[in-house]
Amino acid sequence: IAAQGCDAGCIKDLAPAALAGHWQEAGGFLIELYKQWPLLLAAEARADIATRRDQAIGALARRLERNPPAGLVIAAGSTGSIPATAELLGVIARLPNGALVLPGLDQALDEKGWNDLDPGHPQYGLKQLLERVGVARADVRDWHGTAPNRAREQLLSETLRPAPTTDVWRALVEKRSDLMVGLQGLALVEAADPAEEALAIALALRQALETENRSAALVTPDRGLARRVAAELRRWDIVIDDSAGRPLAHTSAGSFLCLVAEAAEARFAPVPLLALLKHPFARAGGDAAAFRTMARALDLALRGPRPDPGLAGVTAQLEKKPERPRSAAAEQAHRALQAWWHGLAALLAPLEIKLAAAHAELTDLTAAHLVAAEALACDDAANCLLWSNLDGEAASHFTAKLLEAAALLPAVETSSYAPLFRRLATAVAVRAPYGQHPRLAILGTQEARLQRFDLTILGGLNEGVWPESLDADPWFSRSMRDTLGLERPERAIGKSAHDFAMLAAGPQVLLTRALKAEGAPTVPSRWLQRLEQLVAGFHQHLPREQRRLAQLARPTTPYAELAEQLLAVSRAEPLPRPHPTPPVGARPRRLSVTEIETWLRDPYAIYARHVLGLAPLDALNEAVGPSARGTLLHSAVEEFVRRFPAALPTDAESRLIAIAARLFDEANIPKAAQAVWLPRFADAARGFIALERERRNEIATPHVELKGKLTFDAPGGEFTLTGRADRIDALAGGGSAIVDYKSGAVPSRKQVEKLIAPQLPLEAAMLAEDGFGIGALVADTLIYISLADGAKASDPTLIPEGATLGAEALARLKQRVAHFDEQRTPYYPRVMPFRAGSVGDYDHLARVREWSATAEEA
Repeated sequence: IAAQGCDAGCIKDLAPAALAGHWQEAGGFLIELYKQWPLLLAAEARADIATRRDQAIGALARRLERNPPAGLVIAAGSTGSIPATAELLGVIARLPNGALVLPGLDQALDEKGWNDLDPGHPQYGLKQLLERVGVARADVRDWHGTAPNRAREQLLSETLRPAPTTDVWRALVEKRSDLMVGLQGLALVEAADPAEEALAIALALRQALETENRSAALVTPDRGLARRVAAELRRWDIVIDDSAGRPLAHTSAGSFLCLVAEAAEARFAPVPLLALLKHPFARAGGDAAAFRTMARALDLALRGPRPDPGLAGVTAQLEKKPERPRSAAAEQAHRALQAWWHGLAALLAPLEIKLAAAHAELTDLTAAHLVAAEALACDDAANCLLWSNLDGEAASHFTAKLLEAAALLPAVETSSYAPLFRRLATAVAVRAPYGQHPRLAILGTQEARLQRFDLTILGGLNEGVWPESLDADPWFSRSMRDTLGLERPERAIGKSAHDFAMLAAGPQVLLTRALKAEGAPTVPSRWLQRLEQLVAGFHQHLPREQRRLAQLARPTTPYAELAEQLLAVSRAEPLPRPHPTPPVGARPRRLSVTEIETWLRDPYAIYARHVLGLAPLDALNEAVGPSARGTLLHSAVEEFVRRFPAALPTDAESRLIAIAARLFDEANIPKAAQAVWLPRFADAARGFIALERERRNEIATPHVELKGKLTFDAPGGEFTLTGRADRIDALAGGGSAIVDYKSGAVPSRKQVEKLIAPQLPLEAAMLAEDGFGIGALVADTLIYISLADGAKASDPTLIPEGATLGAEALARLKQRVAHFDEQRTPYYPRVMPFRAGSVGDYDHLARVREWSATAEEA
């Protein structure tokens, strides 16, 4: 409001009752702001920035007007979009030795088009300036000594003329055929996607260097495209000068500082912590290779469920007892990891303490942040890597300014520090002072206004990029803007169009765009669409011999086609399907009943685990999954049945729930998971106890968690079937029942009877052969009990004739083992041979090829 010289007193009239409710709220807030802002400025003895600037410009204008300088005064390159600036430009234009140089004034546009200019037109700002200065367009002369490209200027003027006056195009086609001469030196490249566009631009820039002293520049508002082009030019070891530089947060020093703050703000959760420790700067006063080795060891140690928050949570995770005993070498390595982590935690503890409070002084937070970062970035020679090189110098200046400014600010929420630091670091540009190619540049539209190049490339000419999309204004509707006298939102498009017109008037101009972005078709820039429409109209009306000029030409060098060839990946012959056929001696001779089901469903999983020795790693921050939950629930029920094998106590439910709560605590299950699991198990416990009370009269002796095995002869040697039965109940009337607990869904009766889920039938076969050591018993019933909730726990799935199913399942297993032993059947893969995050024996590819060849010979 201050910059555009509007009357702030009109704010009270902003939101009449006719407007929607949210505009009423916005207007009310602005009215309150208008009342309070002057009071805040007065209390701090400050001035509004825009008001002070306008006052300074006005004072300069009055001084020049009262005391005109004897020397020459030139104002160049401004369109006077700010009223105070326009006033100053008018004063300079009227000085005895003053001159106002207007950038790109269109003197070819007819008066009707000039009078119909809208805020989205490139000449709208200059028209406003001339009206404020009081000078007619006809009185403006060309700068002395220039040789403008009149044909190109005329072409661009007609391309961008106001829409209501485009009927003039027909008359131009009929009367003048030389307008298309302006297409000489103007070419269009349409690439398939942004990657191809960037490479095409890089090829054009690279070709420009083949001519001595030839300069070239890419001008684009698309920072992503600019970074892509800079990266592509490194194919030829060309470092290009990018006027926008790189955000400090994207450099080595800046990213390290951001990672330190974000890891501490996240209470040293595994993912941000490991991202920090794997940064090249992280050394903590030691050797880089040794530090990285320890960081990888910590990565493996933190796999699985997320530890409790903070450094103490990581320490507790490292001190947790392993599920399986470690070897002597592994135990020694783990102790070394613990010692390394204790030293590292001591460096990070002060920053954690600062961030533990809800609020803290910004200076204290920044100081603790920098101390921790410096300590972590020191090498074994006590040199701090953080402040070295160009990005380190920029980071040093940035943090010094941050500390200086933070002293004037009140305490802040500690949770906002990390995002604040990254946001501020992203706004700082880092530019190399030397090393860039002297004849190439990447520029933004503002930096390119007062520069000239032999080849100008205008990149990213798609709607939403150039011009940028207009964001919805949450504060002002169009009628509210009119009330205050603010410019229309389209004024930003007009400024962008002015830049396009100025740049497109160069001697050699290459226009580029991508046909697709992120997989979706793009819309050409409105200026490019107009240019193509105008050219197409001329093409239809020109004589045949002149039509070669009446088209938006493609460049002589097919940059897009060359880029496509460079990016193309040659189609290779597909590899044959994996045919792993290990010798019988390498195949497993011992499987559990649960692995038999896996063997039926996915043979390759058995091959990967038992032959190749591969095991998938747990994920970082992995949710405590069904496996851990099922193990704990099984343990709780097992302990309960062991305690009460006969009659149940009156408070059986509460005792079962208490057992489960204790086991959860002993297993260090995160509190967040316990808050979900324990209430669910409490519901399931009620259903389970109700079922137990019904069945206890039928049970003579319950046996829980019994290990069993069954060995039989096969062509390849003895094969052993193992298993652990959740529970086997010897019944009072003779016979037995095999019970299996599930933490989730249970197999359907049809799946069990069809032996798709053969676990309990195989256990029944083992029981019939006294495989569990409690005597040869007949399994009358197979029972599946779900502990998911109370309703499912009280309604088990009962499968009669367990002994018959067991005999059939064992016969099928023997047949399958014999088939694999005799036919050398390959383990056909159902998943890829390699899994992300897998560890184990990776020299197995040679064995796969060897066994495949052996199978073919056989």
